[in-house]
Amino acid sequence: MAGFENYAQDTHDIELEIERRGVALGIDWKNDEQVRALAREALDFADSPDKRVDHDHLDYTRLAKLELFGLAALMLRTMQESATTGFESHGGDVWKAFARALWAEKALRQPG
Repeated sequence: MAGFENYAQDTHDIELEIERRGVALGIDWKNDEQVRALAREALDFADSPDKRVDHDHLDYTRLAKLELFGLAALMLRTMQESATTGFESHGGDVWKAFARALWAEKALRQPG
């Protein structure tokens, strides 16, 4: 339902959750190397055919990463969707650092 979304609020909420997972994982969002490594891991996960979670042997660090990767997908989808309605959505420093790292790592995987 284009036109009814509050992209500014959505962006804020997503970034807040990304920040929380980053705290749990000890991510320094100003450390480009660390953020790029996280982006690579997120893209590897997205490309992996087996995304099941073993609930009997739950690793809370892995769970935080899985949630973070889901938030990254939501972040990118929000940016894409808002752009189609003529609204450029972007968050703060954490959002921008993670988005830059994801786009840079994705570009490295493009053929040509």
